[in-house]
Amino acid sequence: MAPIALNVLKQPIELFSQQPMTGFFRDGYCRTAGDPSNLAVAAIVTDEFLDFSASRGYDLSPFGVRGGCKWCISTARWLQAYEAYRRGKISNLGVPRVDLEATECSALKLVSVETFRPFAVKHEQPNAGGSGSGAA
Repeated sequence: MAPIALNVLKQPIELFSQQPMTGFFRDGYCRTAGDPSNLAVAAIVTDEFLDFSASRGYDLSPFGVRGGCKWCISTARWLQAYEAYRRGKISNLGVPRVDLEATECSALKLVSVETFRPFAVKHEQPNAGGSGSGAA
């Protein structure tokens, strides 16, 4: 049995997307065991990022990826977009938002959690009261 992949928060990695089906193994997880391209980053892509990526020779449109899609991307491609943003070549919207719970810890070889955090998606917290309605 394969070991459970961990996310960048050192917790078991979460399912990212099955619509579209993503990941190197096309199982909805951004896990990389044996994946030489390191599709570890659970990204919510924008049109600006897709244009940037295509201009660098990696066009995701043949896979049906559009702005707003959840897609596992390589850590190196995310870092390229981040560095282009830092140099003023693209806006901050050109850097995909990242689901930290679904991004595999192997991404930490190139990018720190602190670098990812400003681009992290916010997850809704469960209602502490347990009623689920939120009504007072």
